[in-house]
Amino acid sequence: MRGSQILRATFAATTMMIAGCGYHVAGHDTALPKGIHVIAVTALENQTTSFRIEQKLTAATVHEFLTKTSYRIVSNPNEGDAVLRGKVLSLDAVPLLFDTKTGRATTMLVTVQCEVTFTENASQKVLYHTDNFVFRNQYEISTDLKSFFEEQDPALDRLAQDFAQRLVAAVTENY
Repeated sequence: MRGSQILRATFAATTMMIAGCGYHVAGHDTALPKGIHVIAVTALENQTTSFRIEQKLTAATVHEFLTKTSYRIVSNPNEGDAVLRGKVLSLDAVPLLFDTKTGRATTMLVTVQCEVTFTENASQKVLYHTDNFVFRNQYEISTDLKSFFEEQDPALDRLAQDFAQRLVAAVTENY
């Protein structure tokens, strides 16, 4: 009897430790102040030569906030409890892997560098800021030049979605 009681007590203690350890599903709980219910996401500024990259990154960020958080999202900074602003400082794409037969690139490494600031409107307190929010992602490209241009937009869409996931997590969970 004594051994089974010890076993039950150990099981109960382990269960309570696991239940109270503080783990949560990413994206569903935030560390932001409780007074923030509406987030204004302004259009990112584009300081690169890449056409419309700021539009894709902004749209993906808005979509990520809407799908992964309970905050209401607006575009007007005066309507939000907090405001997310940013600048796309650079966008670089370099060949990463090559086809040994043709010498053409098959995989590109894309690096996006941004400046991001997240400010609480009422207090003007900066909740999150970085001059160097760097996102890297690699994507495969076809060796056929015509296919590459057809695939560039979907590749940038995937890049924007991955970028937005990291940005929203950084803003809401790393506060």
